[in-house]
Amino acid sequence: MELSSEDSLRINVLLANKPLAIKINESKMTLHGLTSNGEAEVKLNPDCRDDKYIKKIKEVLSSHATGSPGGYPVFLQRWTRMGQMRDSSLEQLLLLGEPEAVVAAVCATGMTDELARRAWWAMEDAENARKLLQHDAVVQGQMGPVLAEFLVEHLPFETEPEKMIESVQQVLKPGLLSDSMRADLWKRGLRKPAYHVGFILTIPDELPIETSAHPEFDSVVKPLGKLAEQGSKQAQLICKMLSPVGQAFIKGVEGILKKPSNQDVVNVAFDAIRLYFADFRPSGDPDLTFEQLVEEATDFLESQQKQLQPFLSTADFLADYILSVRVLSGLGYGVLRPVFQDTTAIGSLMRRKLEPVFEPLHKHLAVLSGK
Repeated sequence: MELSSEDSLRINVLLANKPLAIKINESKMTLHGLTSNGEAEVKLNPDCRDDKYIKKIKEVLSSHATGSPGGYPVFLQRWTRMGQMRDSSLEQLLLLGEPEAVVAAVCATGMTDELARRAWWAMEDAENARKLLQHDAVVQGQMGPVLAEFLVEHLPFETEPEKMIESVQQVLKPGLLSDSMRADLWKRGLRKPAYHVGFILTIPDELPIETSAHPEFDSVVKPLGKLAEQGSKQAQLICKMLSPVGQAFIKGVEGILKKPSNQDVVNVAFDAIRLYFADFRPSGDPDLTFEQLVEEATDFLESQQKQLQPFLSTADFLADYILSVRVLSGLGYGVLRPVFQDTTAIGSLMRRKLEPVFEPLHKHLAVLSGK
């Protein structure tokens, strides 16, 4: 089966002008080409079933882009089986008129700002925007703010908290949003805690929260500051936690844990908290229940008395403070497993089931905020 003579002529003219990208609107039977002079459009005139005609169109495009008469699927499968596209192949992928080819391109390591512009023209999609913003060249280029703006505008239409978190993580990268836009996004997150999880994962020390330092900040920051200057990461962490920056983080976490929407939000929030306090647990996730964490933190405090003495001698409250930091540094799925292993509950039912975990957890957060 050949293309109609009119379509064959117009498509060959388009291809001769070396388009930068091609997309096909199958519902309207229209082929679009992005050229250096703008956008070209070819209204297709099928002489058979639309799906068969579209297949033939794609075979023609593939033959032009790759020199393969076998069509798009054969070549794409060969490229993807190699683990990643060759950088020289990305331009060809954008000429195939296949959504899957665009997805393959945006995931490739050789993505540039210019190729991102072409790929975005070919397929504006939230998932593509998130993938494109994983490339430093795109974040630092002209397309970065464009993609970030799209994701922010698209956020209200996301239904999966994991996608909300990922979108917020991507748009918070340096240079993409203004301070006022970040503040507005945080405000919107007051009703959707998943947004705030993205914040504490990405910019935990730059949260748009107005707060003051811990009540004991002035009395202990000087002696602890000396230890911090000597390279003690634990002293540096405690000084930060006592400062407005650390107190803002605690306030943000408390807000997230008031009304998490589903299990993924809680899981990722716990991972973010553990990461924030990692300097007090270099060994990583201990995979313990909450009761075991408290017991382990108590043992840690007792067994490390000598090493912790420079901290403990600074102020009486620091013993409880360090114990709470140690507990929070171990949050993970081990804490949630006793609740989540036998339930798929979300919303208010999930929160009720989590009360035995959340109640003592909030007490440790209160210790860190000096309440």
